[in-house]
Formats: sequence, C-alpha cells, structure tokens
Amino acid sequence: MQTMRLNGFQIKLIMACLMVLDHIAYFIPGIWVMIFHVVTRVVGVWFAYIAVEGFMYTSNLRKYFTRLFSWAVMMFAGNYVLNLMFEDRGIAIHNNIFLTLAIGVFMLTVLTRINNKIWGFICSVVLLAVGILIAEGGMVILPFMLITYFTYGKNKYRNIGYLCLSLILFLMSFVNYGDVLTTIEMLAFNSDFMFIFVIPFLYIYNGKRGSNSRFAKYFFYVFYPAHLWIITTIAYIVSD
Repeated sequence: MQTMRLNGFQIKLIMACLMVLDHIAYFIPGIWVMIFHVVTRVVGVWFAYIAVEGFMYTSNLRKYFTRLFSWAVMMFAGNYVLNLMFEDRGIAIHNNIFLTLAIGVFMLTVLTRINNKIWGFICSVVLLAVGILIAEGGMVILPFMLITYFTYGKNKYRNIGYLCLSLILFLMSFVNYGDVLTTIEMLAFNSDFMFIFVIPFLYIYNGKRGSNSRFAKYFFYVFYPAHLWIITTIAYIVSD
C-alpha cells in the first residue's frame, strides 16, 4: 500500500489547525486543555524544520532572515498594543515564534558561514543560550534546528537526535507527585518532549513546497499573529 505523501503547504494547513486548538485554551475548560496542549507540541518544531530548509535552500539568505525578523518585530508591536489595551482584565499575549525562528536561522548562519570557525561556534552558542532564555519555545526549537541541520537527509541519525532531545526534555520536566493522575496532568502541561511526534509528519512530507502562490508564501506569516490576536480579543470580551 502506497504511503500518503503531502507537500509542505498541505502540512502547513494541518499545523495551522492544530495551532488554533492550542491557543483556544481560554475558552475550553478541563481535560481538553491538556489534550490540545499535548497534541499540538508538533507545531513549533514543524515550522522550525521548514525554517531549516529555508536556510539551506533560499537563494537570498539575508532577505529570508530579514523577513523573519521583520515579522517578529511586527508581532512584538501588535502584542504590545493589545497588552496595553487589555491589561485592565489581566489578558496578555507574549507568543512570538517568528523571533525564535529568526534566532535559529541566525544561529545557523554564524555557525556555518563565518570564516573563523571558533568565533562562529562561540557566537552560535551565545545565540542558543540567549534564545533559550528569551524566545518562545527556545529550549525545544533551537536545539531541534541544530539537530535538523546537521542530520539533514540522514533520517536514522535525525530520529536518534530527536529522541535524545525528547528524553532530555522529559527528564527535565518530570516530577513524581505520588499518584499517577496528578503526574500525568503535570506532564500534559510540561509536554515539550512530545515534539517527537513530528517524526510521522516528516515521513509523509514529500520534500516539496507545494503552491508557489503569494497566498501560500505568506499564509503562515499572516495567520499566526492574526489568529492569536483574534483569540486574545475574544478572551478579553468574554472575560467581562
């Protein structure tokens, strides 16, 4: 039986749907919040994988990085305005995966394209450390991008690298609360290690970008901030 294969844009649409599930926790009580949080751990790393491909194959790396960084600034500005508007009800938004991806691409750039390898390594380590501290999902996404770059095209080693990162994240987040249910709930909310389930999506990805339309090119850049800002606005309205 032939395995279903999807292009990058088709998987991007799936990830966009999952992204919405993760961010509607404002409105969904109980166990569904945990379930959605777990199943959506694949979203950030999928876009990180595509960002690594963009780094490797773009014809204009400066333009690619500038686009990521520009959207990060735009996202920060939009978040800042909404946070000022909604602060009276304690509604705030701080998500900005554009910044994380921009740091990741810059990290790969200085690591691989600075002639002085020692300085390139030092600068990339500094960027990794700073990104882990300040960027959304930096502890997962930035090491993931490094593994992806250095194992690209070598699926066995890629999977081993992802498994090792997942295990490290699991050990960092695991706390035994004395009973199974409470421990599972804790792991559901500290489930970054579940990014490992991006691997099946990588096996159904056919390596092709898909649609070359302007809509397809900028879909994620527009959809990501727009859906977050809309959800935050609705959360503010219904919190009255």
